[in-house]
This record gives sequence, structure tokens and C-alpha cells, in this order.
Amino acid sequence: MGKKGNTKQRKKGRPERVHEDVITTHINADFDALASMIAASKLYPEAALVFPGSQEKNLRNFFLHSTSYIFNFIKTKKIDFDQIKRLILVDTRQKSRIGKFAQLLDKKEVEIHIYDHHPESDDDARGHIEVIRKIGSTTALLTSLIREKGISISPDEATVMCLGIHEDTGSFTFSSTKAEDYQAAAWLTEQGANHNIIADMLTRELTAEQVWLLNDLTQAATTRVIAGVEIVITKVVRDEYVGDFAVLVHKFMEMENLNVVFAMAQMEDRIYLVARSRIEEVNAAEIALALGGGGHPQAASATIKNKTLTQVDRSLQALLRSRINPTKRAKDMMSSPVIHISPEDTLKKATALMTRYNINVLLVMDEEDILRGYITRQIVEKAVFFGLEDVKVNDYMNIEFFKTYPNAPLKEVQELIIRKKLRVLPVVENKKVLGVITRTDLLNILLGDPLIPEFLYDSKNASHFIRKKNMAAVLKERLPRKVIKLLKNFGHVADMLGYNVYLVGGLVRDVLLRRENLDVDIVIEGDGIKFAQEFAEHYDARVRSHPKFGTAVLIFSDGFKVDVATARMEYYESPGAPPIVETSSLKLDLYRRDFTINTLAIKLNKRSYGTLIDYFGAQEDIKEKVLRVLHNLSFVEDPTRVLRAIRFEQRFGFKIGRLTLALIKNAVKINCFKDLSGRRLFLELKLILKEQDPIKAIERMNEFDLLQLISPEIRLTKDLRRLLEEIRKVIAWHNLLYLEEPFEPWKVYWHGLSSSLDTKALGALAQRMGILGPKDLRMIPKRQDEEKLLDSLYKFDADNYRLYTLLLPYDRETLLYLMAKTGSEKIRRLISNYFTRLKGTRIQLRGRDLVHMGLEPGPVFKEIFDSLLEARLNNLIKTREDEVKFVEKNWQPSTSHGN
Repeated sequence: MGKKGNTKQRKKGRPERVHEDVITTHINADFDALASMIAASKLYPEAALVFPGSQEKNLRNFFLHSTSYIFNFIKTKKIDFDQIKRLILVDTRQKSRIGKFAQLLDKKEVEIHIYDHHPESDDDARGHIEVIRKIGSTTALLTSLIREKGISISPDEATVMCLGIHEDTGSFTFSSTKAEDYQAAAWLTEQGANHNIIADMLTRELTAEQVWLLNDLTQAATTRVIAGVEIVITKVVRDEYVGDFAVLVHKFMEMENLNVVFAMAQMEDRIYLVARSRIEEVNAAEIALALGGGGHPQAASATIKNKTLTQVDRSLQALLRSRINPTKRAKDMMSSPVIHISPEDTLKKATALMTRYNINVLLVMDEEDILRGYITRQIVEKAVFFGLEDVKVNDYMNIEFFKTYPNAPLKEVQELIIRKKLRVLPVVENKKVLGVITRTDLLNILLGDPLIPEFLYDSKNASHFIRKKNMAAVLKERLPRKVIKLLKNFGHVADMLGYNVYLVGGLVRDVLLRRENLDVDIVIEGDGIKFAQEFAEHYDARVRSHPKFGTAVLIFSDGFKVDVATARMEYYESPGAPPIVETSSLKLDLYRRDFTINTLAIKLNKRSYGTLIDYFGAQEDIKEKVLRVLHNLSFVEDPTRVLRAIRFEQRFGFKIGRLTLALIKNAVKINCFKDLSGRRLFLELKLILKEQDPIKAIERMNEFDLLQLISPEIRLTKDLRRLLEEIRKVIAWHNLLYLEEPFEPWKVYWHGLSSSLDTKALGALAQRMGILGPKDLRMIPKRQDEEKLLDSLYKFDADNYRLYTLLLPYDRETLLYLMAKTGSEKIRRLISNYFTRLKGTRIQLRGRDLVHMGLEPGPVFKEIFDSLLEARLNNLIKTREDEVKFVEKNWQPSTSHGN
């Protein structure tokens, strides 16, 4: 009877005992919630542990296998709510997230104790005792109280509590992590926390269903720009529940290096929302709370019932539009330095400035940088049409204008530009102009920043969208620790000086392409030389500066070098002429680059470290493997970019974009290269020949009829193709020898490319291209004797020493070229024998050895050494003892000195 009575009592759900103290947490409890409950039970040992509702699947599995026999958790139906005298809330204080326990909050006889680390919200309960700290996890908060009270815990309890801290801090990677979280985890480790279990729980392998779900999350992702903030939203549908959705969203965010992501999954009869944010403008917890969930500003979630996925999506977007708090201010949006003109300058000069910088509005500023007005292209062109080009700007400028201040918020700037229909809005401080914001700037900030930045005030260029994401994790993965430390040090010094510092150039591009590159180039918005000098004072480096260009090189004790440049703009006075350099901003600096793929920048200042800046769609072009120039006159300004386009196309396996291809053909057609110096041409050609496989680039040059730039006599005939292919084979053969002596393969290709030129033409080419370096000059005279040398080798019938002395005067590159050029197997064998057996031959005796043997120093020493070398090369002697006997036999040294 007793058993039956007990069974009936359990089926009816009547409580078996009275629980006056209850510890609970939020619905959909995670590991931090579980760990917080267990930690709270150490402070309230008589309290019952009760979940208010469902738990995350990962937690359910852990609870099922690990804690059911260790900790005394009780089901809600076993609790008599009327008997509860004290309710302890952990890891939440939101009324809507504690299920049935919310009914106790208004009962005067129930004492409420709250332990939480989440931000305050309108849905918060009020407690008689509240312990709330802005740290990474509630478990860490409770752990500190346990330590203060001297309460002991078991290794099992320490493991669960440490697991909770790891989950809520992202293993100490979330920005909400504080020192208290580290201290708590360290203490729990001392208490016996099992990190093998923790690692196992945090790094479970994905199931096949989870992999497919992650793939669908990636494929369904769309990017939306709201109030200037880029947000990724993704939606998926599953008939059955798939666990660890939050883990999958976190993986997706890390894979794509996103700043903000909202992921929705319709599974069974519910919509699961997971939100992640790395930026202050988007508070994930606030959005999730409005949808019935909660969390942290950086990580939050919600479970929504009785709504379709479409309804939740609409609600989410409405919330995002109303809750995003853009922090952009005028100083963040403006472009500087300002291109301007003096009131006393002529309209003719205004025309020249507008043409040079491709702008349609010029600010008019006096000698003290005080704004006096502005003048538009339409006014200037009309005045010039009427013959007024020598009239002063002062006579026709518009003197009625609006201005704003550096800290003006986005909304104020927006209202001013739209309401007053302004083309440009100057940013002024203490009467001096700091920068300008155009109406196109504003539009693109609200909808997505432009591909071509509006420093070209009211430029006619088409605009696309800027893409920004954080690359800190990618840099850490792909660059050596030494370089990462260096980049962070750059950010530190820039912060000290109030400058912005950016990693730019090929290194950023190659990080995305997963190619090895350690050429570090940085750009400073400020004084690049001053930055370099300040950096050298704090770190082990010396500076070599170039004031004319505002650049410097940092040289470290181990020989590592970093190029430092002041952000600058360039313009060209004529096609092919060297650029004129002026100080500028990052936007202008990137705009002067050759191709979009080289316009990426990564900010290194501490606050924004790792932020990738892409004004020109470089990421998209890298993804599509396309080379594009930034504007239609790019090859006219600098014709060497044509050769660079060919080089990059072959190196990266890219294709040249249709417009860029047409511009190359036009540059060749109008002969933009006629004013290009031979030295600049040679340097670009040298870079092409230094590529791993330059033959394809040479073929591409031939397609564009560019080989004539080197010499009209050079044609890519069948014979030249064969020679270049043989050169490739010879170089590959030589590389397999693993000889210690270095060589330069590009020179071998140079010999091949210029093989059709006679001695006179080769000398003239060398003179025109400025091949003046000592090493480079050696290439020319040896080519004059190539036919004579080949003839000598063909007829050669002597010993190894004669072969050695015949080939020794020639550099390695010339001999490899001849090896490729000749059709004679005999000649190839002779040169091969020279490289593999003869060239590295050394005698072992030295001058002091001869003196020790009783020989007097003098010309005889050279005679002895030459004879020893000859004997060694001809295999007459092999060891040091053989050398000694050889000398004793032929020069009869005094025996009084011994051996």
C-alpha cells in the first residue's frame, strides 16, 4: 500500500517535501546558468535547485550524463510555490525569462535574492539583495563570494563552475571578459577543475546535421546596412530540432569575421534567434529582450513561439532600425585634408585644380585656413567660356554657406545636408576648416559606404559599398608572432601621437589570398617620419627617412625592415612622368594605388585593431579573381601599371577585367610609354622576370605588342619560345642541385629574352635601361663572347682544370643561359660537370701550412696553390696528406720545420 500511495502522490505531482529556498535561473539555461546555480547552492546549502523550463540541448546532455547523480536538481512540478520563502535568481533578473517563478516576485512574504552580470533592462525584477557586476560571467561573481566566505568545493563542482565561465566568456575571448573571470577560473583550477572535461564539452565535433545547418547559414546570409552599420542576417528552416544552434552561429561569425550577426532558425514549432555583436552600436541583448529573450550586449538569444519566420524577420528589422545607435560624428565622416583655393587666385587656377583632382566643388580659404566661401565647376566653366579665366575667385565665389563642428552627430549632419540641400558641408573648429562631408558621403554612410570615397567632392564616379570586418584573428593565424607584436606596437605608438596607422599593400592582399608575404608597409595619417622616429625611440630600431616623400624605413637589429609612409596623394603633370606627391588622408592614399586588390588597409590602433577597410571593392575582386584599375586614366598616368597588371594576372591566376583590358589596349594604341624612362621600364621588366614562371607573362606582353618596348628587334618567335622553355628546364635542374652559391634566375630569362640582339644593340639597350649596377653590368660583356665560348666548348678536349679555367670567368646565370641555348649534349655535359663537380673544388692547404713546411712566402705560393687546384681537379690528389706530399715532391721544402 505504501508504494502505491507514493506512486500516486508522484503522479499527481504533489510535493514530497517543503522547499522554502529555491535557486533558479533563466529559461533555455546554458552552462553559465547551470554553473551559477551550483555555485549559489554553496552559499544557500538548503536551497533546492530548480530549472524554470527547458535547457539548451548541450546542457541537457551534460546534465543527463554528468550531474544527475552529483547535484540534487528538482523538477518544477515537485515544488509547492506557496511554501517558498526565498527565491534566489542567478544569471538573470528578467521577469519574462524565469517562467512560473515570476508569480513570486510580487509576493511580499517572498524574499528575492539576485546574482547577475547582465545589463539593466526595463523587464528587470527588484530584489531584497542584489549582487550585480559587469563581468564576463555570473559564475565568476559567485565564485568570488565563495572564496571570500572560505567555503570549500569539490573537483566536480569546480569543473562545472569553470565550464560556465569558459562558455560565457568565449574561453576569455569576449570583450566583456574581466580580470575577475580569470581569477575565478584560476582558483577553480586550484580546486581540481578537470580541463579535459571542459575541453571535451566546448569542442565537440559537429554532427552531419550541424554541418549542413552551418552551410545553410552561410549560404543564406545577407548583408544590410542600417544607420551606417553593416549587419549580417541569416535564416534557416528545419523540420526537426538541431542542437547547439548558438555554437553554429558563433562558428559562422568567426569563419566570416563578422562584426554583427543575427541568425534565425525555425525548428519544430519555434523560432530560435541568436545574436552576436562586436561593436557598441548594436546591443544584442536589447534586441533579444524585445523579442522575449535576453543576454549580453555582445551575445544574446531568444526563443519565439506562435510566430512565423517572416514575422520574426520583420520584427527584427524594425527593431534594428529603431535601436541601432550610430556613433559616427562629423569628424568620422569628413574627408581631409581639404582641397581648396585662395580668394585671390584666378578662375584659371580653379579650373586646373578641379581637373587635377577630379572634383566639382572647391572651398575658398584664406591664408589662415578660414573659410570664405565655395565655388562650383559649373560657375568656373561658364566664366572661362566668357573669357573671364583671369578674374579672381573672390569675385564669383558663393559666400553663403553652412558649416558644422567635429563632434556633430550623424543625425545633425543628416538633417543639415538634406534640409538645406547642401552639396558640401565643411567641418570647422576655431574658424579653421578640418574637413568636408558631401551629400554623397552622407547617403553612402546611411546605405553603405562608397567604393570610391567622396574626397572627390561631388565626384561623378559611380559608388558601390565599403566592406569592413575585423581581421585580428586572421592576422594572428597567418602571420608570425613577431610580426603581430610589431603591428600592435605600431598601434601603441600611433595612439601616443594621436595618429591613425594602417597596414597596407601586398601583405593585406596576400593574407586574404593565403599567400606568404612578410613585406610590412604602413601608412600614417599624420607625420610618417615623426612616427618612425618616435617608434625608434621606444623600440630597437633605427630610421632612414626621405623627407621629400614623407616616408621612412624602420630597420631592426635583425635586419627586418618596415616601410613607413605619410598618407599622400599623387598627380601626374604628363603621361609617364614621375608623380607629384602631396600630404593626404588614407582614402586619398589608397585611391592612388594601381589596382583595387592593392587598396585594402587594416587599422592597427588599439581601439580598432584588425579592422579591414575596403573602399574600392577589393575583397569582391579578390573573390572573383579580377584585376581592375581605379579609374580610366590609370595607365595614362603611369604606363608601368600595364606591366604590373600582366605580372599580377599571371602570379595570382587572375583575369584582367574587361574595362581594364580595353584601357591597356588603348594605352598601347596611343603609345603612353613614349615618355617612360628606360630605367623604370627595366625595373618593372625585372619584376616580371623574377616571377616563378615569367614565360606566361612574356607571352601576355607579346599579345599586347609590348616586347617592342624593350627592343623592336625582340619578337616571340618559335625559337625564342623554345629557348625560354629550355631556360625553365635548366633552372629547375639547377634548383635540384641544392648548391649553396646563390643565383638570380631572372638574369637567365633576361639573356634569353635579349638573345636575338647583337653586341651593339645589347649595349645600347643596357644604356637606355640604366643597367648600371656592378652585378647587372657583368651580364653585358660576357654575352659578347658567347659564340666564342660555345665554339670552344664544342671543340673542347682537355682535362678538368682546363674546363674550370675556361668557365670560371663567367657568372652562373650566363652559363645556365648557354646551357639552355645550345643544342649540343656535349656542351651541356661539360657545363653540368663544371657546376656539379668542379666549381666548388677547394684545396685544403693554406699559406701558414706552406710556411710551416719551410717555404718562404712569395709568388711561389700562387704557383703552388694553382698547381694543387689543378691536381685536385684532375683527380691526381684527393686528401690533405696528398697535398702535402705533392708540395714536398715538387718544391722540396725544408724538413727542419716538420710536417
